[in-house]
Amino acid sequence: MSGLILEGKTGKWEVICGVEIHCQIISKSKIFSGASTHYGSDPNQNVAFIDAGMPGMLPSLNEECVHQAVKTGLGLNAKINKYSEFSRKNYFYADLPQGYQITQFRYPIVGEGTVTISLPDGSTKDIGIERMHIEQDAGKSIHDMAPDKSFIDLNRAGVGLMEIVTKPDFRAPEEVGAFLRKLRSILRYLETCDGNMDEGSMRCDVNVSVRKLGEEGFRTRCEMKNVNSVKFVMQAIENEARRHVEVYESGGEIVQETRKFDALSGQTKPMRKKEFAHDYRYFPEPDLLPLVLDDEYINRIKSEMVELPDAKMARYVKDLGLTPYDASVICENKEVAAFYEKAAKGHDAKKVANWLMGDFFAMLNEKKLELKDSPISAENLGRLVELVTTNVINGKTAKDVFALMAETGDNPEKIVEEKGLKQVTDTGAIEAVIDEVIAANPDNVAAYRAGKTALMGWFVGQVMKASKGKANPGMVNQLLSKKLV
Repeated sequence: MSGLILEGKTGKWEVICGVEIHCQIISKSKIFSGASTHYGSDPNQNVAFIDAGMPGMLPSLNEECVHQAVKTGLGLNAKINKYSEFSRKNYFYADLPQGYQITQFRYPIVGEGTVTISLPDGSTKDIGIERMHIEQDAGKSIHDMAPDKSFIDLNRAGVGLMEIVTKPDFRAPEEVGAFLRKLRSILRYLETCDGNMDEGSMRCDVNVSVRKLGEEGFRTRCEMKNVNSVKFVMQAIENEARRHVEVYESGGEIVQETRKFDALSGQTKPMRKKEFAHDYRYFPEPDLLPLVLDDEYINRIKSEMVELPDAKMARYVKDLGLTPYDASVICENKEVAAFYEKAAKGHDAKKVANWLMGDFFAMLNEKKLELKDSPISAENLGRLVELVTTNVINGKTAKDVFALMAETGDNPEKIVEEKGLKQVTDTGAIEAVIDEVIAANPDNVAAYRAGKTALMGWFVGQVMKASKGKANPGMVNQLLSKKLV
């Protein structure tokens, strides 16, 4: 897939993007305090003294946050740094009571890695990970509760964050969208972050610049902060890139700055001039020792790793005969993949995939249900496919049985038995129906024998109708071909 090329008055422009993703670490307590990380508590309920910036309070590193960060680094095919250290990043904002953020600067816990994304045209692309570090989150400022006040909720202050920084490898909004979906999938498989952008547990900053097609090097970039959905990220990139082209082509220069994306207008707007590292006066955190990991610790976490989406996709294609597209759709969601494997066990895996991605997903959408609330269990979906595969029922009847399963939750064998839906495979019984249809339609028989072979479909329909859909379609075709000669 080629990147997004913008047509300007002076020629073609290429889009360059890199992203920084802040992912809240799944742990019961915050990264430097014992306060709860529970989402949805009343404002300022989950706040320890250090989260509130009380003088003299010392941080204590949560080992679970370190464990989760190492696991995530392994999932990103990245280097785990045995030595890392914490720094203070100094800035003043109302939702940061300490006046600084404890983060990692020069020595992060995770180094370079790679994430492979799948693109709409079937191709893949490797996206470089520059680094991943761990840090504390800030609180939340609320500006829409009163016209003349801002409110501060410190429940989020001190929650552990993993900040994942990519290389500027993206050349189109679609690539960034594919990366965010893939990253979210990996995090959910690992259970290190829930990836819920709408709840703020995964937030994306996007860096955008443009350059003339064929030009080397990078021009000035702008950063859009805290874009909270994949759709908005893609819109923000395209809008900002077009703004850059317009500025350059009108003789202006891009100023490095931080901007925000307005979802209502679809436009980006300036927030402040972009800070540089020296603006934050980074220095080593005096209250925390450097973090030193050994091989035994890292290897223990490696042994806990689950099968990730890429490995699962490759296995589905190789061992189960799925297409790369089908495998990618099923593997994106850990729960869907688990459901599929349970449904496919002992049955035709490809047919199960077709039912899952077709009728089953459509049923969930129509009923507005989550997978966990499905009236049709994985085992029953597999048993329905088996009934079709073994010719107990035909494909048309299977759809009727599926609809009844969705209403009642019953297993397919019970429905087939109670409704008398078993497929007729007895040759004599089918021949008797065919003979009746042929005897009742001499004109069409004569037309068929005179060369109007397209009537075969009509005859099959008549026989299926006469048998109330129970006749085996393959046998009907075979027997009709012999009798109409």
